[in-house]
Amino acid sequence: MADLTFNTTAEQTIAREMLLMCLNTGTSSSPTWSPLGKRTTDSSMELDWSEETSTDILGETRTTARKPIKKQTFDPLPLDSADAAAVSVWNKAIHDNDPQALCNMDILIVHLYAGTVSTPFAERYTSSSVLPTNLGGEGGGDLGMPMAVTPGGERVTGTASKNATTGVITFTPDSE
Repeated sequence: MADLTFNTTAEQTIAREMLLMCLNTGTSSSPTWSPLGKRTTDSSMELDWSEETSTDILGETRTTARKPIKKQTFDPLPLDSADAAAVSVWNKAIHDNDPQALCNMDILIVHLYAGTVSTPFAERYTSSSVLPTNLGGEGGGDLGMPMAVTPGGERVTGTASKNATTGVITFTPDSE
């Protein structure tokens, strides 16, 4: 598989908005990709490589790593009725109190900066955990429901596209 390139202007940094995580608020056969993090001002994806370093009997140091466990937190995440992803998670977490559903969510990570502008690289994880960490906020402020997302299950790579008019995101898996 050929390496991807960044599809952005050379010598210019890449905007944070070009890394997008979406939650499927539709069905598995007809997904509706709703962006996570509406109104969140700072969010990063952590990569835990389970790194181990050891020194053998000859004094040589070696490091091993495993495939990373990814985790992204969204804090603050003020609730908004127009945020389909937050509404979906709220219903599963607060209304239904359903931890099994929260640990079996379908997410899509879209790297809008990698691949081509019209078909950027994307990765789908069909058994991810999307877990609210609290519900509340400061008096006189916004009601928030920060959450932590851990992609899980089978990783399917492909490309995504975003309709310029409607904003609808579609995912096309790589052919095998």
